[in-house]
Amino acid sequence: MNIKQIEKILTDGGIEPNEAKIEAKMLVKHFLKLSDIDLALNEEFEENDIVIERAKFRAKKRIPIQHIIGTAYFMGEYFIVNEHVLIPRDETEILVRESVGIIHQNEFEKVLDIGTGSGCIACMIAKLTDTQVLGVDVSIDALQVAIENSSRLKLFNKAIFRKSDIFSNVKQDEKFDMIISNPPYIPISEKKRLQAEVGFEPDLALFAKDIDGVEFYEKITTKASEFLNEGGYLMFELGINQADAVRTLMTKSGFENIEIEKDLAGIERVIFGKR
Repeated sequence: MNIKQIEKILTDGGIEPNEAKIEAKMLVKHFLKLSDIDLALNEEFEENDIVIERAKFRAKKRIPIQHIIGTAYFMGEYFIVNEHVLIPRDETEILVRESVGIIHQNEFEKVLDIGTGSGCIACMIAKLTDTQVLGVDVSIDALQVAIENSSRLKLFNKAIFRKSDIFSNVKQDEKFDMIISNPPYIPISEKKRLQAEVGFEPDLALFAKDIDGVEFYEKITTKASEFLNEGGYLMFELGINQADAVRTLMTKSGFENIEIEKDLAGIERVIFGKR
């Protein structure tokens, strides 16, 4: 068995060739328990029915590869993912890296991550800084995944989690130096146009009910100042063409020095401002 055989199974099932190359290696590496060096040094591998079966399953059902292997790679770490949480995207790395820079610059100590999902944002901020991060989510199933990820990374008492519908279970006297969120921002009207793989991720983490997808930005922004220390930051990941609307919301709520960062495709992807 070799990587090319697995790639062909995937591409024959309609997986785009560049994705198939990456995913074939992920399947072989995971199920044969190989290292990157093993993959680089060997062209042929022992025949494995599970790898072939899972490749066919991926191609036919379009279940995300991360759900098949049970993990997603994000900022140098593997995070447990399943149908209850959003699969970490490369774009979210921009949000985390910007937040880490601001935290170091200002010597911040407490961060609130709203809609934490798998906990990838909370965990990486906690790992890369001296802050304590509270991750909140309305989904108990998502929180169980976040707690397991935090435990695997040994972030005890650094990344902690709590059930809360945005600020509903955040105490009024709890104050943070930063509030960060990658909220649901896809308008529900776009659901039918998305890739089949997206259908296996939780609607709760993906979709906003309003036409522009800014429902959760507004809910968070209008109350954020109540939970931020003076000089604290509010940070969001953005959907396509949402920067102007979110900037307006933040300005109306008293945030200043608002900046926007673009991703590699030139899309305005991260916004942050200071209380």
